[in-house]
Amino acid sequence: MIRIAAVGDTHFGIDSHGTLRRAFEQLPDLADVFLLAGDLTRIGHVDEIRALVDELADLPVPRLAVLGNHEFHPGQAGPIIEHLEGAGIAVLEVSATVLDLRRTRVGIAGSKGFGGGFAGACGSDFGEPEMKAFVRHTRQLADHLHQALEHLDTDVRLALLHYAPVKDTLRGERAEIYPFLGSYLLGEAIDHAGADLVLHGHAHHGAEHGVTPGGIPVRNVALPVIGQAFNVYSFEEREDRAVLGTVAR
Repeated sequence: MIRIAAVGDTHFGIDSHGTLRRAFEQLPDLADVFLLAGDLTRIGHVDEIRALVDELADLPVPRLAVLGNHEFHPGQAGPIIEHLEGAGIAVLEVSATVLDLRRTRVGIAGSKGFGGGFAGACGSDFGEPEMKAFVRHTRQLADHLHQALEHLDTDVRLALLHYAPVKDTLRGERAEIYPFLGSYLLGEAIDHAGADLVLHGHAHHGAEHGVTPGGIPVRNVALPVIGQAFNVYSFEEREDRAVLGTVAR
């Protein structure tokens, strides 16, 4: 049994010290790995990531993260990554890593992702240079995510994103803003490469549960959605296939 803890959209500020530490201290008893699905900070300042790193310090479980749009806002993404990785928190951006957990090889591919919309209501690589750049950025990230997943030769494969790869987990958000919350290109990339679970954040008013067109389970772990410091998802091996179990709360 592999137990994956995850949360996104902690939106940590310099005044948030101590708000999550007590919950995080339970992680070693509840989970084998902890994944952070972006928007770690309130407005992307280095002081905010320092505060969150203090909450995560000295936890004896692997910790991995992707950045969210908030981390890019003031142009301090580089220093934020340095602080996270300096604290032993791996940052995945169109890259992947492999962990040996409970005699099981778990591969995790991560990307911030980007917007663009979903089938029937999406942007296209046509028209003004600004629109082309918008859609091409998403397509490029989706292509890199596909490659990162495809190259994982592991028992379990996970995709960690900030933006949503399906519209299922956006239910509750205004339909007008779906194109700014995710893209079908991410879901297509994941289906083509294959994965056992997708985790994302960003959609504060969305739904937790979704599935890609290819049948891969998707979970929106934004803190406002799950309503707690993290959720834990369990996997077990059956006939050489990873099966997602119940959610531990």
